[in-house]
Amino acid sequence: MAKETQNRKIHLSTVILVVLFALMAILLMIPLYALLLGTFKGGAELFVSGLNLNPTPEKLHLKAWKYLFMGVQSDGKLNPHDYFIWYKNSLFIVAVQGGLTLILSSMVAYGLSKYRFKGQNVMFLCVLLVMMIPLEILMLPMYSQINTMGLRDSYAGVMLPFLVSMSAVFFFRQFLEGIPGDLLDAGRVDGCTEYGIFFRIIMPIMLPAYASMAVMVGMGAWNGLLWPMLVISDMKKYTIPIGLNTLWSPYGNNYDLMITGSCFAIIPLLLIYLFAQRFIIEGMTAGAVKG
Repeated sequence: MAKETQNRKIHLSTVILVVLFALMAILLMIPLYALLLGTFKGGAELFVSGLNLNPTPEKLHLKAWKYLFMGVQSDGKLNPHDYFIWYKNSLFIVAVQGGLTLILSSMVAYGLSKYRFKGQNVMFLCVLLVMMIPLEILMLPMYSQINTMGLRDSYAGVMLPFLVSMSAVFFFRQFLEGIPGDLLDAGRVDGCTEYGIFFRIIMPIMLPAYASMAVMVGMGAWNGLLWPMLVISDMKKYTIPIGLNTLWSPYGNNYDLMITGSCFAIIPLLLIYLFAQRFIIEGMTAGAVKG
């Protein structure tokens, strides 16, 4: 009887948790629903009523979708919109900058965590200090340096200052502190080089950390506006945030295009999270080394 009562309590608590999480999921989906609904509305209606949850069927249309993805018709020819160019540029920056940032930052963190050398603590203190400095303060000297190197108006100029992220270095170092040094010594005994130890032993163990940081690094690269806008002047090299920002003008604002473009700009970030969540969960539920 007592066991049956305990099972009922467990079942009841499970039902309550499921209901609570379902309500939370619904609440989190409301802004996405409002954003998606806004893509079917005209710019004038969005200007008057803004984003809301009240659809008016007779006012819904696909004009913004058609213009954003198919372009405009003029002189019998279809002139495609630049949205796909912006999308391609952003994907390129996320892929290259994100991949290099994860690898280089983890290598720096590995050196700070697993090697002992003079000035090690001072270098880690510098990492912490740089994390506290806002990007806006660093933009002017960074721009001057990029301009001196001849990298202005290039993707290299956009990505180079962020290839080693101090936040990622700190995060990876804290993760690596939990990996015992005996594992590295075992690799050296087996004949692994220092690079072999990192790429063949450390990197597989760090998959959960890579997955977690990939979401943050990917979001930063995809949503970057101020620095890319400062470096890039060629319209064909614009990224999604810069391109959508050009839709603002003193003579009228294309709210419908901005909402539609912003809605589809969320997709890559969702894909990154969905791909990485399995590794994140593994890192939360399993240890790197089992004794």
